Amino acid sequence: ATATPHSPWFVLPADRKWYTRYLVSEVVLQTLEAGKPARSVECPPEEAAMLATVSLLTAKPVIYAANLSEADFAGGSPERNLHFAKVEALAAAEGAEVLPICAQMEADIAELEEEEKKLFLAELGLEQSGLDRLIQKSYHLLGLISYLTAGPTEVRAWTIARGTRAPQAAGKIHTDFERG
Repeated sequence: ATATPHSPWFVLPADRKWYTRYLVSEVVLQTLEAGKPARSVECPPEEAAMLATVSLLTAKPVIYAANLSEADFAGGSPERNLHFAKVEALAAAEGAEVLPICAQMEADIAELEEEEKKLFLAELGLEQSGLDRLIQKSYHLLGLISYLTAGPTEVRAWTIARGTRAPQAAGKIHTDFERG
């Protein structure tokens, strides 16, 4: 028989992290059995870091791309679309993100020159294409930023984790930079 916190043979370990891991695992198990993704479990940062080490598929961040018609999208209020509202509600319940997008408009934008793109987007009341918004939302959701470098021959963007200190960010370019 296995000792559990409810059995008289259970002894709380001196290192509480294992007991905490057990409790977090129990909450995640109950959440999964209820048909909800692991990312919907709300817990303090220490427990969230512990949960991240398990690499559960349903703990991964998700963005739902909601394909809308040109009429729904161009109106500036995708919320009027009942299907979009359902996707938003689902995303909120799962701890996911949702991005309204119009695939037909994106196809049209992809065929335009840079100046025409700007005019087309301005006409629709948009600042960025759906692809650009998807990239930004993905970076935000994954906790990433761009670290820019410029030299005489090139300008380059390096992807790093948000909160990375400058020496570690420089280490992405060349390991000698990080060592000093």
